[in-house]
Amino acid sequence: MITDSHCHLASARYADEERGEIIRRAAEAGVTRMVTLATCLDDVPLNLRLAEDPRVKAAIGIHPCDVHNAPDDAVERLAASAGDPRVCAIGETGLDYFHPTPEGWNETDFRNRQRDFLIRHFELAESSGLNIVIHTRDREGRGSFEDALRIYSDFSDRVRAVFHCFVSEWELAEKVIATGGLVSFGGVATFRNADLVKAAVKRCPAGSFMLETDSPYLAPEPMRGKRNEPAYAMRVAEAVASLRGETLEELAAHTEAVAEMFFRWRDDSA
Repeated sequence: MITDSHCHLASARYADEERGEIIRRAAEAGVTRMVTLATCLDDVPLNLRLAEDPRVKAAIGIHPCDVHNAPDDAVERLAASAGDPRVCAIGETGLDYFHPTPEGWNETDFRNRQRDFLIRHFELAESSGLNIVIHTRDREGRGSFEDALRIYSDFSDRVRAVFHCFVSEWELAEKVIATGGLVSFGGVATFRNADLVKAAVKRCPAGSFMLETDSPYLAPEPMRGKRNEPAYAMRVAEAVASLRGETLEELAAHTEAVAEMFFRWRDDSA
């Protein structure tokens, strides 16, 4: 009924022996499809194995916080798996100006490497016929968002992007949508003090957004502060439907249509 469009089932916060149970709990909760995202090269094999389950598909990418650990040809190495039928998107990639610059790097060089990797992820998405999942986060201002959107605009006629875990005001979501992209809402949309995000949830047109958990991070209310998991996407869906004045069925109808389109997910693989 609901797709968790962004989770990290290969995270070390999940033990190997419990991952199957986590997928089962999600399906029992009505979260019948999950997209698990790699954030580094070492993540890719486990995410692909998890995507052997027909309820799961994988996206492959290098997270912006890991570009300093990645080899220079990391994106080219990803290309070897981009045609795998278990792979439904490129990502998680993007720009992160929130976390401290890694030891041995200056801020300018680190951000330039992030931007270079993001461009190469877009090039891979284009050549692979896939869409792309974008992370942005700023300590102050909106520099990572504006830079990522600028790069996206150069590819937007050929690749569609989702700006995941959207936590900003409607005006920024509107910019993404105007460029041809999507946003996705997760647990933050359930937080009591998340007024900007809730306002964006209300104003986003049907067909312009998806639902996610970003698990194991950012668990929704009332599990906030605990380890997140895909089953909790249903909590997100319930909160978003309530904010928009929709039934859960109405919300599911348009968010599922978007997820199927964006991730090239066909009914016969569900």
